Amino acid sequence: MKKVLLAGVAALAIAGSTVVYAQHSPWFHDHVRINPEDRAALTDARIAAVKTGLKLTPEQEKLWPPVEAAVRDLAKLRIDRANARMNAERDSQNSPKPDDPVARLRERAETMATTAAAMKRIADAADPLYKTLDDGQKRRLAILTHMGGQSGGGGWRHHGFERGMDGDRDGRGGSERL
Repeated sequence: MKKVLLAGVAALAIAGSTVVYAQHSPWFHDHVRINPEDRAALTDARIAAVKTGLKLTPEQEKLWPPVEAAVRDLAKLRIDRANARMNAERDSQNSPKPDDPVARLRERAETMATTAAAMKRIADAADPLYKTLDDGQKRRLAILTHMGGQSGGGGWRHHGFERGMDGDRDGRGGSERL
């Protein structure tokens, strides 16, 4: 269950930036363009939904701020990457960049290292809180963060948000699994 919380909190951060990646997805057909203020509002709403759904006790409330801060840091990192990729795509339409697999490999490795560090910060922040959650809270966490598996979710991944929009990939689709 500890892994479910840690993965759930990471999924929360990722879900907060899902809308950014959905802009690249064929599912949206480029009809939806969400501005930074809307992205921030959606991230706030998702984080608030998880916190509210957990029905934290006063003691657990004290453990929430570091978790929220770490989740927000990862969400910001991913949104910034998506914005940079969109800007690079727009800029590269005028001057295509060379196809350098070694440079792409190095860039991907750096991206993975940065993401791994941010996810570790979430895990470190979430661990004390997770240890205090009861079974009902753990179950709700899995549902609220759409972890699937035993809870039967699938959430945002189930609805096609995963296709071609991972901010940590090179824009060719796919998604890292938690």
